[in-house]
Amino acid sequence: MNINQMQQLNKVEKSRTEYSARNTSVAMIARVVAILMGFFTRVVFTHTLSEEYVGINGLFTDILNVLALSELGIGTAITYALYKPIAEKDIEKQKSLMQLYKRFYHIVALVVLVAGLVIIPFMDILIKDGQSIEHLILIYLMYLGNSVISYLLIYKQTLIDAHQLNYVGVLYHTIFLVIQNIAQIVILWFTGNFILFVSVMMLCTLGNNIAISIKAGRLYPYLKDRNVQSLPQEEKQGIYRNIKAMLMHKVGNVVVTNTDNLLISSLVGIVSTGIYSNYFLVIGSIRQVLNQVFQGITASVGNLGVTESKERVKKIFEASFFIGQWIFGFATICLYEVLTPFVTLCFGKQYVFGMDITLILCLNFYFTGMRQATLVFRDSLGLFWYDRYKSLAEAIINLVVSIVLGYYMGIVGIFLGTLVSTLTTSMWVEPYVLYKKHLKVPIKHYFYRYAGYFAVTLVAWFLTDKICAFVSGSILMQCVMRLLICVFVPNALYLLSYFRCREFRFLWNKLCGFKQR
Repeated sequence: MNINQMQQLNKVEKSRTEYSARNTSVAMIARVVAILMGFFTRVVFTHTLSEEYVGINGLFTDILNVLALSELGIGTAITYALYKPIAEKDIEKQKSLMQLYKRFYHIVALVVLVAGLVIIPFMDILIKDGQSIEHLILIYLMYLGNSVISYLLIYKQTLIDAHQLNYVGVLYHTIFLVIQNIAQIVILWFTGNFILFVSVMMLCTLGNNIAISIKAGRLYPYLKDRNVQSLPQEEKQGIYRNIKAMLMHKVGNVVVTNTDNLLISSLVGIVSTGIYSNYFLVIGSIRQVLNQVFQGITASVGNLGVTESKERVKKIFEASFFIGQWIFGFATICLYEVLTPFVTLCFGKQYVFGMDITLILCLNFYFTGMRQATLVFRDSLGLFWYDRYKSLAEAIINLVVSIVLGYYMGIVGIFLGTLVSTLTTSMWVEPYVLYKKHLKVPIKHYFYRYAGYFAVTLVAWFLTDKICAFVSGSILMQCVMRLLICVFVPNALYLLSYFRCREFRFLWNKLCGFKQR
């Protein structure tokens, strides 16, 4: 390799590193702000409205997530298709892809609207004890309208993200989310009107979409060109193929992650759905923050896949997997030890689950988190076709086990269904596809690492739980002391276990180099 090639490689690496660092840092800060605002809104929500409205909020959100099955398939497939023309600065191809994407998203908006209206006659089946809720159908239609609005202009953000500028969309989303939360808090505090509460959500969704559309037009003026070439039929077929694959993944993901509220509402009751919604708020908020670590590198991984060798991709993946196991292991321990006193402090004892349910929720959080690095690399490298049937199997297993165990065991059985479906499918199929189809190395090394990481986390979890058992005092004191123990004990053990390993040294050198630049 000559000097010019080395300089070019360093420039590309520096660019990817800086893009990833900027996207990740901005996204995490923005997500923390959004979560804090959302948390304050939820506290006011639970103290000004009845438990039924808390459950309705979570239930309607899940219903619309189930309806939007095609969104993720289209978005991921088009984003993957954009990586190569962006790297090659092929403007015409980008215009063609975005035109196709726009057409797809308008179809999605129509499908969601029609499917959402079809559900209305079955509302009594979905909500076991919702007769006491006034204007139930109107509220549902407002949630449906908010979902449809989200598809009309936001498709342009995909082009921004594919250019490794994820932080732009995150900033806009956070600004409008803060405005929304402040307005909702004021409305709840002074009026307690749930319809006004939802109206603000719709207005802010529309405002965010318009702002992103305007920004994309300024960054990429060629989006306004009317002279757009149609994609060759073979390229369209490839995109349709990827969309079908991602649609299957979406089905599996939605069934696993967004049917718990539906099952709890129908098998147990809407009040229990409200209790779970608070747990989902806390756990989901932490997951969203941590997922930003991986979402921030998605476009950079896509660029890496079309410009670098498999050896380089493997090295970056192993480093990403190492980061994931550390942050999700640490977060899982914190959740198990702090979640119960935290929910008691913020929402009241009536919103607390037993520790058996908390344990299952934490295990689901951990095993889902351990998948994030694999999922980012699979999607960014365009490998989602090869494990498409896995998602359907996961969805079937989750539904069957959740319904059966939920009938006999209640809420804990519903959450066990999620754990069983993850362990029997995603945990091994996703990395198998990545190692076999792209990295071209034996997968046994991945599972050796997985087992080692899990063992260290179990030891750290056991020691932390034993120490936290000695904590007593007020609920606030328990939250603070348990959190301090969780911050120190697991991270100290992780550091002692890993400071000599290859991935830790690689990341440490990257960090030192980034600070110098």
